[in-house]
Amino acid sequence: MARSNDRDRSSRRAPKEATRRTKKKVCIFCKDHIDYVDFKDIGLLRKFMSDRGKIRARRVSGNCAQHQRAVAVAIKTARELALLPYTQRTTTERPGGRGGRGGRGGAPSAPRPESTEAAEGAAGGELAGVATGVDDEGEDAE
Repeated sequence: MARSNDRDRSSRRAPKEATRRTKKKVCIFCKDHIDYVDFKDIGLLRKFMSDRGKIRARRVSGNCAQHQRAVAVAIKTARELALLPYTQRTTTERPGGRGGRGGRGGAPSAPRPESTEAAEGAAGGELAGVATGVDDEGEDAE
């Protein structure tokens, strides 16, 4: 028993009038008849990068497929030549660090059983006696 396809479609989807269509962006390279995307034109390439340094998607930038590929290659070339950064540095500090695990900058998780000075002193005394050839009693070792 087959179901009617018309009835299923109308009940599952919203009517087309309710959906809002936005105007599609036009590729600026096609509009201005630019044949070559220059990797040295940093100002132009920055328009197609996010504030964090990522390459914007084609649907966001409005480029056609050919020019989006050319822009991506130009950005990657400019990154390799150190004209563009791979990422932008973020300076926001979050309290607690990563997941609140108390890693590098936090308070120590547990006190250490012995201090470093005591360990160095004990090891240094033993090594000094061996290096000079003197026993614990102070006699010469032969």
